[in-house]
Amino acid sequence: MTPPRTSQIPVVVLAGFLGSGKTTLLNHLLRNRAGTRIGVIVNDFGAIEIDAMTVSGQVGSTVSLGNGCLCCAVDASELDTFLETLTRPSARLDVIVIEASGLAEPQELVRMLLASDNPHILYGGLVEVVDAAEFAGTRQRHPELDRHLAVADLVVLNKTDRVEEAERERLRATVAELSGPAAVISAEHGRIDPELLFDPALRPDGEETAGQLSFEDLLRQEECDEHEVCDGHGHADHLHAAYESVDFTADVPMDPRRFMAFLDSRPEGLYRIKGFVDFGAGDRDNTYALHAVGRFLRFVPRPWARGEQRLTRLVMIGAGIDADALTAGLAACRAEPRPDAPDIERAMWGVLRYVPEPVSEGDAEPAGAEADVPEAAVEA
Repeated sequence: MTPPRTSQIPVVVLAGFLGSGKTTLLNHLLRNRAGTRIGVIVNDFGAIEIDAMTVSGQVGSTVSLGNGCLCCAVDASELDTFLETLTRPSARLDVIVIEASGLAEPQELVRMLLASDNPHILYGGLVEVVDAAEFAGTRQRHPELDRHLAVADLVVLNKTDRVEEAERERLRATVAELSGPAAVISAEHGRIDPELLFDPALRPDGEETAGQLSFEDLLRQEECDEHEVCDGHGHADHLHAAYESVDFTADVPMDPRRFMAFLDSRPEGLYRIKGFVDFGAGDRDNTYALHAVGRFLRFVPRPWARGEQRLTRLVMIGAGIDADALTAGLAACRAEPRPDAPDIERAMWGVLRYVPEPVSEGDAEPAGAEADVPEAAVEA
């Protein structure tokens, strides 16, 4: 039985200095959305290839794209207003991407998102795009790049086709040192697998005719022809090779303390963890939806459905991760807590710290939001 999908929309912050390829990556996401409806918040329409996406209408500073996506041009003061607009049910969006340039410092955008009282959004991570060919020069002109990398959840080392292999490895090591536990993904022309940032939509896109190549299909085909990367396989096969995905399933409940210790010590390069956790006697009534991106962590409890099999099901996504070690670490967390144990409630405290309380009308900030702020973002 497939658990219901969360109603919260992930909001991804996309940052990078001029020339890093940030806009190219954003356009790539729009072209390879696979039916996912994307809301894009930028400070200037001109950089996004709106003509190529087929504009179907414009109201104020919001452009409706023919592929089901929306694009807003805003400044920082308008961010909450447009997030409210984009999260309305009528927009039917699956993910929102904020292009940070010209809006605010990336970590300030992260702060704004985590402090937002909009109950319909979920922080989806800070992605920093770095130009491999111009890294040294960019770092010299913009010493704040080090600070941006330190708070990133995912780093895209772009334009790696423009540097030699030895230099590429040296750059990767430098960026990894500056970005700490963040995953570092190499890319060319901003092409990364969209599944690194968001899950494909579970519903079919009814606006596209079945059996007919859509505009994004033609663009993908054109990209493959231009760069000769397909070799008879799907374009996504090559994008997927840049990272690893590890699945874990357990039919024995997880010990809350052991599981939180595992999350606290998760290795470098592990970018996303998603799924559902069964804590057994810790909470017999609920399964806990887990969403972790970089250093951000959140649990959302929901009642077990009638007849639903009580399992822990997790997917871990990252680069340079040890799949066997991760699986073994999670397996060691399996332990049915004794329901009569005197400290069974205290065992869940570490989990409950990351459960947001419902936002009521007039609340300025969700309770527990402070615990969601990445340490690096707080310190910056």
